Amino acid sequence: MVDSDAPAPRFLAPAQVAELLSIEVDEVVALIYAGRLRGSQLGSPARWRVEEPSLAEYLAEQSEEARRMALWRQSNEASFPEVWGTSSAQGS
Repeated sequence: MVDSDAPAPRFLAPAQVAELLSIEVDEVVALIYAGRLRGSQLGSPARWRVEEPSLAEYLAEQSEEARRMALWRQSNEASFPEVWGTSSAQGS
């Protein structure tokens, strides 16, 4: 039995997604094929539609990836003497 209280998923056209992400429609379709966005071909003739929750998940993944890359760059730029102290074991 289907839960009638659950809202039906909202679907967006690739052009809408492209506008929201500031990318081309072809890139949206490529993201669908790559599995990074959940999409379905709906209607007759069949046209791609992207599940709105999928877009939110994709944006969250992109934000997390950007956060991790920033932390990696920050740690990569850190000077090891600054991190581990300035005294050397050889000079003792």
